[in-house]
Amino acid sequence: MDDPSSHAPQSGNITVEVAYARPDTQAIIAVDVPVGSTVEAAIRASGVTERFSEIDLAVNRVGVFGRLATLDSELGPGDRVEIYRPLKADPREARRRKARQGRTMRKGD
Repeated sequence: MDDPSSHAPQSGNITVEVAYARPDTQAIIAVDVPVGSTVEAAIRASGVTERFSEIDLAVNRVGVFGRLATLDSELGPGDRVEIYRPLKADPREARRRKARQGRTMRKGD
C-alpha cells in the first residue's frame, strides 16, 4: 500500500503557481515556497509585482483556483494563486446598458 507521507515535499517546500493576466499578456509563474506559506508570500516570491507595476496588493483582489482568498490564506501543494485586475465597469450596470440598447435598437427598426 502506498504511504501518503511519501508524496510530501522532501525539502519542506511546496510548488504553487502565481497567475496574472492583462488583455495583451499573461504570466503563470511556478514558485517553490515553504510549507505553510501564504498567498502574499507566493506573490512576492514570484516577482510578478515587479514585472507588472500596476499590481497593488492593497487594491487587487486575489484568489486560489477562481475562489476569492485573502493575502494571509495558507496555500497547499499545486495551488494556483490568481491576481485579479479591477473591473472597469460594474457587470450588472453593463448588462442593463446592453439590454437598454437592445430594446432601443428593436424599436427603431
